[in-house]
Amino acid sequence: MTVPRIVIVGGGAGGLALATRLGRTLGKKKRAEIVLLDRNATHVWKPLLHELATGVLNSTMDEVDFRGHSSAHGYRYQRGSLCGLDRESKTLNLAPILDEDGRQVLPERTLTYDYLVLSLGSVSNDFGTPGVAEHCHFIDSPGQAKMFQRDMINTFLRYTDPALRTHTTLSVGIVGGGATGVELAAELLDVTRLLNAYGVTNVDDNQVSVHLIEAAPRILPALSERISQTVHKELESLGVNVHVNTAIKEAREDALVTGDDEVIETDLNVWAAGIKAPDFLAELGLTVNKKNQVCLEQTMQSVDDPSIFAMGDCASCPQGENSTVPPRAQAVRQQAGVLADNLGRALEGKELKPFKYKDNGSLVSLARYDAVGNLMRGGASRGLFLEGWMARNAYASLYRMHQVSIHGVPKTGLTWVVDKLNRYLKPRMKLH
Repeated sequence: MTVPRIVIVGGGAGGLALATRLGRTLGKKKRAEIVLLDRNATHVWKPLLHELATGVLNSTMDEVDFRGHSSAHGYRYQRGSLCGLDRESKTLNLAPILDEDGRQVLPERTLTYDYLVLSLGSVSNDFGTPGVAEHCHFIDSPGQAKMFQRDMINTFLRYTDPALRTHTTLSVGIVGGGATGVELAAELLDVTRLLNAYGVTNVDDNQVSVHLIEAAPRILPALSERISQTVHKELESLGVNVHVNTAIKEAREDALVTGDDEVIETDLNVWAAGIKAPDFLAELGLTVNKKNQVCLEQTMQSVDDPSIFAMGDCASCPQGENSTVPPRAQAVRQQAGVLADNLGRALEGKELKPFKYKDNGSLVSLARYDAVGNLMRGGASRGLFLEGWMARNAYASLYRMHQVSIHGVPKTGLTWVVDKLNRYLKPRMKLH
């Protein structure tokens, strides 16, 4: 007897958590075949990419190998990149996989499905700004994060030779004052100290200038004003140059040009402003919004096809009038739980449940210096405001919750112990 096949496209936080849960509840019980499709062989939790970009996170220790994980959790991993969709025959077209030299590893293929879940996340939106694609780093994937780290270290090394310097101070421009930009700005100051401590360079804090540039009236515009103001003051006390109400109209190799024609000299640029879903989603024949997000019913089904679901940053899921689920890690974690239940109900022919997002608060990490946020928000409640030691521990617990969702409690507990030991056994920063 053939069981229905559920294909999940995208092994990010939501996709991997969903595949894990469905593998345990449906795959191992032979009620459905669960297939996770991703073009990468490993998973890194996206909120940690700024740490991977600065070398604070060692990806070899925090990556999840899809093949090993799938064999233990009742789903099947297939490496591939979605390039086309035939809804009538319920078939996915997969692009060929190429190696670093451009040689074909896997040919173009097709994959059939009974239910399809799109969980492709998001990428930074450069809004067509001239020079951004050529002169700015993006940190949307582990590969991009590692590329930034390589160029960051090379920039610091280059600065140690006066003949190779282009500016009097080593300047880094970060466009986008959301969580990624804020956390990266703080990490860069910490990295300066670590590179000096490890003898990689003799550049100190006084020789590094970090510019955090936000077009909105305040940084962290999606969070509460109290969090925004607290983080703004903390960043400035650390030495970050915070620019608000400042739009960038051009990126150059050695500078960022603002809308007021101010030229901010830079040695390294990062674009972390705005998000959109991958462009190819608009070419699949599904209804999408201007950010390429798949338009959904509240049950997380596509408005065009009840057998197609979407979740996370690539989806536009309504929440009442003129409101949609925000692109946040806690949202996709909640969606993974409801969607796992809904797919089980769909197999049984039961009515699906609408997804209702609950804002549990927000936390922002400022490297080793601090963390700020609030918890237990609900309705009109502002929640519990946290900063300092309590906020840092609450922020760390978010990653542990993600690990529990994909590994279970026992393995996460062992991983926590290993991480504690590695803090004493290994350097704090990965230098290669």
